[in-house]
Amino acid sequence: MRAQAGVQAEQAVWRAGLLSRRCLLRVGGMGLLGLTLPRLLQARERSPRLPQRIKSVVFLFQFGGPTHLDTFDLKPQAPEQVRGQHRPIATSVPGVSVCEHLPRLAKVMHLVTQVRTLHHRMKNHNPAAYTALTGHEPPVDDIRLRDTLELYPAYGSVVDHLAPNTNAVPTFVAYPYVIRDGAITPGQHASFLGKQHDPFLFTEDPNAPDFRLPELTLPQGMSLARLEDRRRLQQLIARQTRLLDQAAEAAGMDAYYRRALEMLNSRRLREAFDLGAEPEKLRRQYTRTTYGQCCLLARRLVEAGVKFVTVYFSRGIGGQSTTRGGWDTHGFNNTRMYPIIQKYHLPLTDRVLSTFLEDLHSRGLLDETLVVWMGEFGRTPRLNKNVSRDHWPYCYTALLAGGGLKAGYVHGASDRHGAFPDRDPVHVGDLAATLFYLLGIDPATEVYDVAQRPLAIAEGRPVLPLLG
Repeated sequence: MRAQAGVQAEQAVWRAGLLSRRCLLRVGGMGLLGLTLPRLLQARERSPRLPQRIKSVVFLFQFGGPTHLDTFDLKPQAPEQVRGQHRPIATSVPGVSVCEHLPRLAKVMHLVTQVRTLHHRMKNHNPAAYTALTGHEPPVDDIRLRDTLELYPAYGSVVDHLAPNTNAVPTFVAYPYVIRDGAITPGQHASFLGKQHDPFLFTEDPNAPDFRLPELTLPQGMSLARLEDRRRLQQLIARQTRLLDQAAEAAGMDAYYRRALEMLNSRRLREAFDLGAEPEKLRRQYTRTTYGQCCLLARRLVEAGVKFVTVYFSRGIGGQSTTRGGWDTHGFNNTRMYPIIQKYHLPLTDRVLSTFLEDLHSRGLLDETLVVWMGEFGRTPRLNKNVSRDHWPYCYTALLAGGGLKAGYVHGASDRHGAFPDRDPVHVGDLAATLFYLLGIDPATEVYDVAQRPLAIAEGRPVLPLLG
């Protein structure tokens, strides 16, 4: 009862704060407190910070769409065409089960918070992935959705814009791919916030024997060859400043490169990228795979002070290979879902995610770090003719861990076929608001697009019942 009262009190404070901000904005144009319009606009982007509950987020994006019904939200009492081929097994949380092919994860589910009612409306990969990576649904659910400055920025870019690191460590790091389904998937960079808020992006393989701090990855749209050393980088900055003066784009690029120079000179960052400093035994526990070493690197980046780390499970949606690719396993070209996920996706997820969570927990990092494991959508309740499942955004599961959330907690429930939320639905926009809230950023904060329109960074509300 006391915990429930605390949550209710927090909800009241949240609503009161939202109301007071709206009142301020409504009367601000009439000269309240002497605020001119430009100052008011600036104030709205610098809204009061909330208490910061966590230091970092690690966003493990499972491109292709994992099947919730065959992993964490099994329906053993449903008809055969719904329940599928996997049996549930008990976990470290009484009454909570997972798929039989996730035995290691079963032992650490007491560290995990499940959200079983995540939903949105996008059924195509690029629009759905954009929704998952930004918290905003695009105007249309079109497989041909292209990346433009009219679309919202990535979570990490918003964090870099509103609450950047002030040292030589980047706020936002993303790797090891630029994901795409045909066209490049929107939502991976800063969009209208400006290139200076793009992630520190690299595409080198952390599992490679010669992996080290990557060269600077140039912003989108740059046609110059990758720069070889810092001297050439400094020359480019000087040339930009002379030729383009203080134009907005030049200023953004200049800031990007100044920050890059600081990062390349950062001992802390160089040490974070030195995976060779890790015991070989631990590296094998993470698996000697690209994904496994990416997650190990995520732990090192969090230790170095990076606020937002995005790790992409795969470059594309995948779906036909038992050794690589994403989770899009719905049976095109007459393939079957179960052999693929049983041989590749589930064993890799079982080993890497369980090791990652145990490693963070053992080092005391889990309370101050939020781990998010999710894809762009789930899978249809009924198996198709290829004994596979198709795209389904109307109800699926996300795993959260750490961040001071209720450990071993299951939020919400899907209906008996896993098709729609039965109680406590959570829109992706609500999850976005929760991420910002935990980082101490007010989800009601507005930023400005290329047309100077005010846009809220999140369209939902924090899911306060998740808080511990």
